[in-house]
Amino acid sequence: MRRDGHRPRRGAGEPSWGLMWLERQAKQPSPSGGGPEQTGEGLVGLSVAAALAGPGYVLSPTDLFSPASSPAQSVYELSVFVVAVALAIFVVVFGLLAYAVLRFRHRGADDGREPPQVYGSTQIELAWTIIPVIIVIVLFLSSARVIAAVQRPTLPEDAVRVTVIGHQFWWEYRYPGLNVVTANELHVPVSDPAHPRPTILTLLSADTDHSFWVPRLAGKTDLIPNFPNTMWIDPHRTGLYEGQCAQYCGTQHAKMLLRVYVDSREEFDRWAREQARPASPGAAVSRGRRLFETTACINCHTVAGTAANGRFGPDLTHLMSRETIASGAAPNTRQNLRLWIENPDAIKPGSLMPAMQLERQELDDLTGYLLTLR
Repeated sequence: MRRDGHRPRRGAGEPSWGLMWLERQAKQPSPSGGGPEQTGEGLVGLSVAAALAGPGYVLSPTDLFSPASSPAQSVYELSVFVVAVALAIFVVVFGLLAYAVLRFRHRGADDGREPPQVYGSTQIELAWTIIPVIIVIVLFLSSARVIAAVQRPTLPEDAVRVTVIGHQFWWEYRYPGLNVVTANELHVPVSDPAHPRPTILTLLSADTDHSFWVPRLAGKTDLIPNFPNTMWIDPHRTGLYEGQCAQYCGTQHAKMLLRVYVDSREEFDRWAREQARPASPGAAVSRGRRLFETTACINCHTVAGTAANGRFGPDLTHLMSRETIASGAAPNTRQNLRLWIENPDAIKPGSLMPAMQLERQELDDLTGYLLTLR
């Protein structure tokens, strides 16, 4: 966003195929209720605060060995099986090696002559050919079974559908059936195994290759320009699950973070209703709103109910209901938001958000307006 009205450069140039592929939804999102401002430095402070804060969420690490969804459970079980097979092979090979070293080690009474050589043992050659082939076949069939179960599931009709669009360097989430658009923080309902309600994710890219990976919920799936991919999750426990873009996508790939909030069904329905409503800032921030609507901010961002209808940056209608900004790079506080507008490189070097050329009072007015978007 620049005051001169010029649109900032885009990784892929013009509006992405992924965006044009969708029918434009008119609203925007954010986490349920938006809690108090975080004051910790960086994500470490935010993580500690989230872990100790409200009863709704328990921060979960990116732990491959603690699956909380059926696809992740399938990947975990396959991984354990493969590791067990590899460990068994290691034990057998190392055991034979240790036996040979100990049994045929040099002794003082040895006469130094070469021991008898045995060639062409049919039994040995068959063993080290057939056994590896059997192991490879077993591993192949086990992997194929898991891939088929994950890629071609039987899902109920009431599954939640979300379109995920990867941008440099942030995530856009669109809920076609709920008239909700949000960024960087994905909300999904918990899926009770007795009454499953999974979430189906359609994966698109606005520019280059990305990869959606939340280890406790599912394996990695790529977002490829002009090629829709799909994946699904059915989280069994409420909480906050963290992930990462797993495909190098440019300068700020490492800070293209994922935050998935798994809500109870009641909380998710309430969150969706709140996100479908336009923000309603008061008259006290009219100067900030006027500044927002008369600068290049509206070229990139959308705020429902205003003239802002940009599609290059995150929808800001409910900005302050999110816990973080810049795709998880910093807590969503007044200080960080003001710094992000003034100098994005201070938080996320190499991001495509341009620095606003604003005076101090203008920065305060614009920040004050954005703080009312809940």
